[in-house]
Amino acid sequence: MITAQTLLWHELIGLAVSVVKAGNPAYVGISGPIMDETRNMLVILTPSGTRRVEKKGCVFLFTLPGGVRAEVDGSALVARPEKRISMRNKR
Repeated sequence: MITAQTLLWHELIGLAVSVVKAGNPAYVGISGPIMDETRNMLVILTPSGTRRVEKKGCVFLFTLPGGVRAEVDGSALVARPEKRISMRNKR
């Protein structure tokens, strides 16, 4: 089960997300479900199409199943998804 405390160790694809702070002002306000994830980027589906947002330098607001919201610094997400998920077993 995904909680605010375990979010970093779960798959992010499919979760609703909003960019609340960013070094690049063009990213602020982008929201929608995550369609894909790479080491440094989240691909977010917006009404106008997909947008690629850098993880580093942004703060994201995730809406988890059950309606719980969690704010995450994008720097904590910078890693290959499969490596970030497997780090759970090492902590």
